Amino acid sequence: MEWAIASAAFLASAVEFVEAFTIVLVVGITINWRSSLVGALAAAATLALIVGTLGVALVKWVPLTDLRLFVGIILILFGLKWLKKAILRYSGLKSLHDEEAIFEETMAEVRARGETIAPRIHPFGVALSYKAVLLEGLEVAFIVITFGSSIQSTAGNGIGSAAIGAAIAGILVITAGVLVKAPLTKVPENTLKFVVGVMLTSFGTFWAAEGFNYEWPLSDAFIPILAVIFLLASYLLVTFLKQQKRRQLALSKAEALEEARP
Repeated sequence: MEWAIASAAFLASAVEFVEAFTIVLVVGITINWRSSLVGALAAAATLALIVGTLGVALVKWVPLTDLRLFVGIILILFGLKWLKKAILRYSGLKSLHDEEAIFEETMAEVRARGETIAPRIHPFGVALSYKAVLLEGLEVAFIVITFGSSIQSTAGNGIGSAAIGAAIAGILVITAGVLVKAPLTKVPENTLKFVVGVMLTSFGTFWAAEGFNYEWPLSDAFIPILAVIFLLASYLLVTFLKQQKRRQLALSKAEALEEARP
């Protein structure tokens, strides 16, 4: 189970780190790297504090059954949110996430403020970098806490496994970003969000049911079955939404032609 926890935390963290790196990169280029890195490191320290204190408190004071119910509900909410975005994007009802466009937009906003490259630490640059890493990292922190704490009492250090997965994702994203020195547009972020959404919803459903003392057939081996069910349901929903969009476009064209007739 711990390898699954680490894998889920890795994928979820990779998505968030890519988004945070884009803002950190903007600050480094437009203001200075000192301000960018100070803000990013301060946010990382804040997130580590949140994981350490809240994670330990949950494991120490909340009974395992209640914890799994709480964790399950949180993961379902996170998973459905990510699944919703992915389904809307794959069905064409929402534009695909474009890190390069976000990079250019944020760059323009910073330049519009009149911020220029300076050798000293710049408060605005620190604040922007800190906010970006903290906001994107909060989801990572909660995923690490919820995934890890749910198996803490039965399978060793779950929070440690989830944190390792998140840390590896962060190191890989930062390394790739430093080498490329540009927004990581090649990372299949939308696909990752879809996969992570399915994983979070599957684990959440499994643990929420266990919180209600439901015993799953095949025990933990039923989690992949849940993932297949959610994956199939998502595929059918994407197909349905695409058909609906095509029908609406055809109807709109027909109405436009009808109005154009003399």
